[in-house]
Amino acid sequence: MSRKRPTVADLRAMKGKRQLTMLRVLTMDEAEAAERAGVDIVSVPPELVLNPQYRDAAPSLFTMPGDNFYEIGTADDFVRWAFLLYKAGADAVYCSAGYATIKRMADDNIPVIGHVGLIPSRATWTGGFKAVGKTADTAMEVFAAVKQLETVGAIGAEIEVVPVEVAKAISERTSLIMLSMGAGTGCDAQYLFADDILGQNRGHMPRHSKVYRNFAAEYDRLQAERIAAFSEYVADVNSLAYPEDKHVVHMDPAELSLFMKRVDRA
Repeated sequence: MSRKRPTVADLRAMKGKRQLTMLRVLTMDEAEAAERAGVDIVSVPPELVLNPQYRDAAPSLFTMPGDNFYEIGTADDFVRWAFLLYKAGADAVYCSAGYATIKRMADDNIPVIGHVGLIPSRATWTGGFKAVGKTADTAMEVFAAVKQLETVGAIGAEIEVVPVEVAKAISERTSLIMLSMGAGTGCDAQYLFADDILGQNRGHMPRHSKVYRNFAAEYDRLQAERIAAFSEYVADVNSLAYPEDKHVVHMDPAELSLFMKRVDRA
């Protein structure tokens, strides 16, 4: 029997009771794998959830599409964008835009997930790509951001690269569903990127990432096989080894004779 897809109310009811699992997936294959593996929540590119086949592949995943706020536009643009995704089967939307934009969506009953701590699109304000909240003052700023998200009507927040003690204390003091990316187990869900788990990321590996497979090596092997196959094809064409008789069709001799007479007269 397939799992029931959780609602916002379900996630709120589970707060503090168990650690949920969350992945950032980019493809239909990854979404289907997350479904079959029993993952609870996924973050996806908007185009994935807009694919009519998405819910067939991932019927029970609480799905949260998101995009960089500067690629969408104004608060009204966000509402139109969010309703389009909601209609397609999204359960919530991720938004790292300002509080007014989040409030605009929440006022129309769109479930919104905000972002606190290290926010990549705003990293310049917090000193770059590093932990946020390591002092009492900056930890209070993270807490204030969470409380502000509560005020404007968000249902949850990704909390990224914040000290585990701070993240735990905040999670215990908010009604928001707190999604930990490198912020420890004191939150409500653990969030990793599928690229990191599968070993597809060839660049910098964040401290919080964990690699479970080495897809990069497999891709290298497949690329080597791809090049070898193409090279063999080129060699076969050059040596006339391809095409063989089994790869072509022949004409009936009588029809061929008639054709040759006509084509020579043409």
